[in-house]
Amino acid sequence: MVNIEELKFDEKGLIPAIVVDAESKRVLTLAYMNRESLATSIRERRTCFWSRSRKELWRKGGTSGNVQHIVSITADCDRDALTVEVVKEGPACHLGTDSCFHNPVYVNPGRNPFSLEGLMELLLDRKANGKEGSYTTYLFEKGLDKILKKIGEESTEVIIAAKAEDKKETVYEIADLAYHVMVLMAQAGISLLDVKKELEGRHVIDHKVKQEKMTE
Repeated sequence: MVNIEELKFDEKGLIPAIVVDAESKRVLTLAYMNRESLATSIRERRTCFWSRSRKELWRKGGTSGNVQHIVSITADCDRDALTVEVVKEGPACHLGTDSCFHNPVYVNPGRNPFSLEGLMELLLDRKANGKEGSYTTYLFEKGLDKILKKIGEESTEVIIAAKAEDKKETVYEIADLAYHVMVLMAQAGISLLDVKKELEGRHVIDHKVKQEKMTE
């Protein structure tokens, strides 16, 4: 384990901290820590940074509630930069997005992997900024009733395809349904983490039920 005193802070007493989602491994934000904020982060097991603009400690989520619970802190080979893996509550960015990094500068068309997190970022951007000719923007403009109507329609399509035992069509319709459900999530302010936590809770319950049945 590296001691704080072994880290290399810059001439202003700061060290960059790259915050990463411990589950998705997505980069959430770049912030800075000094010795005090790093020690506070370790002691409280939640991110605490040094605000360069306000010249004071900044506990992430102190006012927004979007707390980041620390899983690990790792120094690089030169010990002058940190990665901080966290489990976050709510968006990481003050703009309400999952990550601060959501403005593409260049994307290699041959290497652009899909992720649910990336799709959710796109949906949130369409909701906040809109885009002419975008179907997603159209749904947000029409509002909740239109989104719910589409979810009902797509649910029916999934049932029809599944009843016909057409795997390819069923996958296609499930994808349509999943997209529209995620549009609803963005509309309602529900994150992927919210759903994941709910499923994790049900997994625990299901595990307990199985245990009880095995002991009967």
